[in-house]
Amino acid sequence: MSTRRWYKGLCLFALAVSAGAGPVSAQDSVSTTDSLIGQDTLLRRDSVRAPNGLTPGDSVNAGDNQPIARCDTTNAVDRVIAVVGDAPVMSSQLEEEIYSQRAQGAPAPSNPQELLSMCRAALSRIVDVEVLVQQATRDTAIKVTDQEVSDGVEEQIKNIRGKFTSEVDYRNELKKAGFQTPEEYRRWLTDQQRRAALQNRLIDKMKSDGKIKVIQPTEREMRDYFDAQKGQLGERPATVSFHNIVIAPKPSPEARERAHATADSIALELRHGADFGTAAKRFSMDPASKEQGGELNWFRRGTMVPEFEQVAFTLKPGTISDPVETPFGFHIIQVQRVQPAEVQARHILIMPEITQENADSAKALAEQIRAELKNGGAFDSLQRLYHDPSEEKAADDVPVNQLPDEYKDGIGGSDSSVVVPVFSLQKQQGLRQKYAVLQVTRRRPAGTIRYEDVRDAIRKRLGDELAVRHYIDKLRRSTYVDMRL
Repeated sequence: MSTRRWYKGLCLFALAVSAGAGPVSAQDSVSTTDSLIGQDTLLRRDSVRAPNGLTPGDSVNAGDNQPIARCDTTNAVDRVIAVVGDAPVMSSQLEEEIYSQRAQGAPAPSNPQELLSMCRAALSRIVDVEVLVQQATRDTAIKVTDQEVSDGVEEQIKNIRGKFTSEVDYRNELKKAGFQTPEEYRRWLTDQQRRAALQNRLIDKMKSDGKIKVIQPTEREMRDYFDAQKGQLGERPATVSFHNIVIAPKPSPEARERAHATADSIALELRHGADFGTAAKRFSMDPASKEQGGELNWFRRGTMVPEFEQVAFTLKPGTISDPVETPFGFHIIQVQRVQPAEVQARHILIMPEITQENADSAKALAEQIRAELKNGGAFDSLQRLYHDPSEEKAADDVPVNQLPDEYKDGIGGSDSSVVVPVFSLQKQQGLRQKYAVLQVTRRRPAGTIRYEDVRDAIRKRLGDELAVRHYIDKLRRSTYVDMRL
């Protein structure tokens, strides 16, 4: 069931700035270099850790062939440079944080004062992470299982290992980053994954409970934010905005009833003890999850279609739902686990039969709608009447090179206000393919990103960051913190 919108989240700012606009999901990792809520993560970088005790004369560097100066210049191999609650922060942790910053392109300090400022800021971020982890650990409603952590670690290792052509190259790069063996790297990664999940789930829970509320930034704060980021923005890509009416073939009432009866009978067998995964592999018509036993993994509200979410977020774990009708067909849903603001579920999809007559009718309707638009029909009115609710209605400032091929080909070089010829979506689905009636509303050439281009995105992102910052400051005031740098 491909219910994720292909252009959801493709705002220009998110593409131009390498970090995301909101908190990462509970399955992702958090980098302490991204104000705790960026989507670029420590575990996704090739260079993940600096060797302890790196000195200005060492050959190992981060990103620009400049050696990394140490924050702690004492003779101690490793020493406590901060205490958070009853947890020590070691100088080696700070060196790792500085190294990861430099690996992401942070400029090297040019004098001792700049180095001290960088080190203190990095240490403060480490403290921020620690107070979040400690608070999450105390909250009995927040659970992170060993299986979740293990799955995340395996995915990260697979992604990073895939960047190297041989095991020897992989091991050599790990050693450059301070890991003597892949097993040591795995242990470190496991700890990072668990801490990241705890942080994210705490923030999600606090937002859900209303304890973290968006703080509206001032115009000055947004301007300052833009000025600080604009050096990293690069060029604005050529973009296109449009709205569309997507027409899906409609099954006959008889086909709909047959599909409902099939889904109902499968649900009954599942309640009598049939294995869900086996049934999904045998009966489900969702190609994306069928071979995984119907697994959808974790998802938040706004990811799936409303009819599906309404049931998924109210089911008790283990319960088999009645057939749930969505624009895709009938779903049998089982929620496996629940966390604040997200659930892990699986499903079986039974789709009504679509005939050639149904497909021809959908295409004819799309052509009819386009003709009405060409003759002055109101787009919004026709969209309300005919649009498939499982599809997005519009897209703003989507980079042209990010468009799926079917949209790229369908839109072509059409300019603003043009209603393009009807084109098909999801051709691989045969008779189930849909038809798009699309009107271009704006085209923008490539150019320098201006404040006005990203003002709304900045407001949202900065509002989220300020809210999380306010919450962390509150935690720090109630936590013993001793920074010794």
